[in-house]
Amino acid sequence: MKSSNNRELSGDDLLIGEIVGVHGLAGVVKIRSYADAPTFFEAGRSIRRVDADGQVHACKVVWAKSHGKGMLLSIEGVNDRDAAEVLIGSRLWVAKASLPDLEDGDYYWFDLIGMSVYTEEDTYLGTLASILPTGSNDVYVVRNGDEEILLPALASVVQAIDIDQRRMTVILPEGL
Repeated sequence: MKSSNNRELSGDDLLIGEIVGVHGLAGVVKIRSYADAPTFFEAGRSIRRVDADGQVHACKVVWAKSHGKGMLLSIEGVNDRDAAEVLIGSRLWVAKASLPDLEDGDYYWFDLIGMSVYTEEDTYLGTLASILPTGSNDVYVVRNGDEEILLPALASVVQAIDIDQRRMTVILPEGL
C-alpha cells in the first residue's frame, strides 16, 4: 500500500468516515460514513487515512458501496484481510477544495453547522448544532444553552443563509 506521511491535516480537511471493520478476504474495509452523500467515496477519489498514531497516509478509493448501515470500501493497495485489519480505527479525511461545487442555494452540512440562527425580527435563536436527515426534508437542530428548537429545512422557513457572515435567517413556523 502506498503511503505518504508528508501532508498534515488542516482546517481545510473534512472528516468523512472511520474504518470500523473488515469484510471478506480481499482487503475490503467496513466504514462508518460521516458524509451526507456517497460521492465522497467515488472511485478514483484521493482521501487521507489517519491511523491511531496520527500518521497521515494518502490513499485512493477503488470502489465503495452501501452495506447495511455503513459502507464497504476498497482502497488501492489494500489487497488482503491482514492489510485491512491493520486499518481498523483509522479515520478518513478529504480536502474540502476537492469537493464538487454545488448549485446556488445548496450547501454542504459543514458550511451550515455552527451558524448563528436569527428570526426575521433579528431575535437570536441559537447555533445550528446538527442536521437530522429525514425522508422528506432535513431538520435543523438549533441550540441556545439548554433550549433546543427543531426547524424544518424548507424554503418557507429558511429565508436567508450567509456563509461569509455565518448567519441564517428563519421564519418560525406556527407553534414554535
